[in-house]
Amino acid sequence: MSTLSLSPLGFSPEELAEVVDLYASNPEYCRAAGEYDPENVQADQVEADLREEAGTDGCEVLLALDAQGQLVGLLCLLDRHPADGHPWIGLLLVHGSLHHKGFGRLLADLVEERFRSEGRDGIRLAVLENNPSALAFWSSLGWQEIDRRADIQHHRPCIVMHKQLA
Repeated sequence: MSTLSLSPLGFSPEELAEVVDLYASNPEYCRAAGEYDPENVQADQVEADLREEAGTDGCEVLLALDAQGQLVGLLCLLDRHPADGHPWIGLLLVHGSLHHKGFGRLLADLVEERFRSEGRDGIRLAVLENNPSALAFWSSLGWQEIDRRADIQHHRPCIVMHKQLA
């Protein structure tokens, strides 16, 4: 397993093309989320969504790069949720060709270590109820379900999960 580095998305045409390919390589996620046509992911829509995310106070959109600088995944992190004060993972997406190779676990570990080093005691995320593979992934990493509710933006049924960082 190679090491990964995290770099802010700079929205260059080259980066955006790679990110669109990343989304397109994840048709299961696209179908579950309902925001993107898995057969035809639109670059302008991905860019608009990520610019909105990056423009949210306390939010970062990060590229996960391998040692050769190749895009492995994408992270959207929220430093402090206004409702509960916890950091949140808004999105963790690994390129479809790299699934089941440990990259998702490595990215989750990087995020957990980052917030642990900042003295945070827990972290949260929401999994779409219609995405059982994502639920299985996060559960395998020790995340616990704490609530079920619709997401704010799209009103989709979600499972809210929490992980203690102590």
